Order: sequence, then structure tokens, then C-alpha cells
Amino acid sequence: MTEAKPPAPPLALPPEPGLRSRKKQQRYTTISEAAIALFLERGFEKVSVAEVAAAAEISKPTLFRYFATKEDLVLHRFADHEDEAARVVAGRPAGRAALDALQRHFLDGLERRDPVTGLCDAPAVLAFHQLLYGTPSLVARLHGYQNRSEQALTEALTAAHGGNRLEARLAAGQIVAVQRILAEENWRRVTSGEAADEVWPDAVTSANRAFSQLRSGLTRYA
Repeated sequence: MTEAKPPAPPLALPPEPGLRSRKKQQRYTTISEAAIALFLERGFEKVSVAEVAAAAEISKPTLFRYFATKEDLVLHRFADHEDEAARVVAGRPAGRAALDALQRHFLDGLERRDPVTGLCDAPAVLAFHQLLYGTPSLVARLHGYQNRSEQALTEALTAAHGGNRLEARLAAGQIVAVQRILAEENWRRVTSGEAADEVWPDAVTSANRAFSQLRSGLTRYA
């Protein structure tokens, strides 16, 4: 009788995909949050990069390996949103137009009071927005993020609908501008003392009108 073979040893599981990337991203977030806490407490201009590095328990050269500028320590919170519109277009359901997908996504953001829509009255979010929009160098740096968002959306629209790339870029510029202006208007009303729940119906109406205007073009002003 043939002797039974011993069971094979279990195969070693491969490392979890993206683990290193997630750890790196967590380091970005940890450093950024330490910086924002200091900026909110003392003001952006009154906190040095060296003080941020000390609070995050890293060296100043290490900090600059993660963040190219002091402003990026704050704007890291926008990093996930930089290509958000492009991802919405690329991941939309089959048969749904790009503009319809973007409108639905913005309305969903209003519904869940996503801070990026400006319709959030949580004290921590209001404090962050005051820091951001009350600091000229941060506002200037924010334009770079918006430009990259526009570029990513241009590529997504070109891939989705083809056509002339300049036309896609013009469309992307209008879409990004509409979302920014809607968010700024919501933020203005919330910071003036209105509750997000009170602003929400008007915010939905304004968003629907804005996307309708995107569809119809500038015929009113022709």
C-alpha cells in the first residue's frame, strides 16, 4: 500500500494590496492634521514649518518630503477631491450622460452635507473654511488644485464623449466653476448664521438651475 503523503504546507498569503500606499497616506494625514490644529489655534502665518514638524514628531526635511509647501499642509484635505469629478464621469453607469452623473453626485453631496459642497455647519468644518478662505496664500494655492481638477475632468470627458479636446476643456472649466460657485454661495450663507438644513432646499434648487444652464449654454446672454 502506498504511504499517504503529508499535507502540503499552507501557502503564504501575499502582502495586502496597497498596504504601503495606505500607510504613506496615513502619514500624510497625520502630519496635515497636526498642522491644521496649530493653524486653527494660532493662525496660519504665526506657525512655522519647524513647529509643525515638531508637533508631528518628524524632522523638517522629512516634512518637506511629504509636503512641498506650507500651504499644502492645509490643502491636503482637498487631495481626495482633486480628481473627484473625473472619477464620477469615468465610473458613471452605462447610458448615463456625464453631466447627469455630475449633477447627481453634487446633489448627493448636498444631501449628506459634504463639506466640499459648502453645505456643512459642523463647527470644525466652519473653522477650517474660515482658515482657508481667510488666508490669501491658501486661496491662491487652492487655484492650483482647481486647475488640476479641471485638467483631470477634461481627460475624462474626452475619453467619455470623444470630440475636440478644447471643447472638453471648455466644458470642464465651466463645470468646475459651477461647482465652486455653488459651494461658495452655500458656505457664505452658512457662515452668515443660517443652518445647513435651512439652506439645503435653496441649495438643491440652485444646483439644478446651474446644471440646466450648463446644458442649455449661454443662450440667455447671446
